[in-house]
Amino acid sequence: MARREETMRMCALTRAEKPVAELIRFVLGPDGVLVPDTEAKAEGRGVWISLNRELVAEAVKKKVFARSLKTEVTLPDDLPGLTQLRLEQRYLAALGMARKAGQLTFGATKVQGLIRTGGLIALITATDAADDGRSKMVGPLKALHYAAEEEGINGFDVPHFELLTSEQMGLALGLENVIHAALTRGAAAQAAVEKARRLALYAAKPTETDTGRLAVDGDLLPEATDERREIHG
Repeated sequence: MARREETMRMCALTRAEKPVAELIRFVLGPDGVLVPDTEAKAEGRGVWISLNRELVAEAVKKKVFARSLKTEVTLPDDLPGLTQLRLEQRYLAALGMARKAGQLTFGATKVQGLIRTGGLIALITATDAADDGRSKMVGPLKALHYAAEEEGINGFDVPHFELLTSEQMGLALGLENVIHAALTRGAAAQAAVEKARRLALYAAKPTETDTGRLAVDGDLLPEATDERREIHG
């Protein structure tokens, strides 16, 4: 069956057309306050902005929302921060669903085992993880990517996300702390990966020569970077 063409929308700030996965929609709430519509399902006319915190801040500064909606708009005190919070909440909720479905594994030993066997679809590390613990996960994951490349396996991609602290993830998942975790195959886990990608893209710092792809630390990769030496998120 032919793949359905991806829906495109125009960024109201940059005027560039992009897939909706690379944009975020904003709508007016019942009280007239602009809010992020992270799932793009709210009723009413929306304004699409490129999925990046700095660009949302620029849209606020340039009064893009009022101009696009052609009406008076009340903005929250920190729209970029509120947007990131909503994206974090969606990501954490998706991790919770993946856990209930048995598609989220915790603990360094178990996660290392999944990396060795290639049984994961994403690696998750807390932002406050110790450097040595992080390297014990990232090193083998890079090796897994190199091996896939050597074997000519096209499209092999196990992203690594460092987006939230161990306390944030632990509180959301009902655990004391979550340092290392892995998502395994399944619909719930795949949904969590997509939420993580959106959060990572939003928090990334764009440069004039970025490629639009994310490195391990969440920053966008510059054109000069050898992509084979990075794990893309």
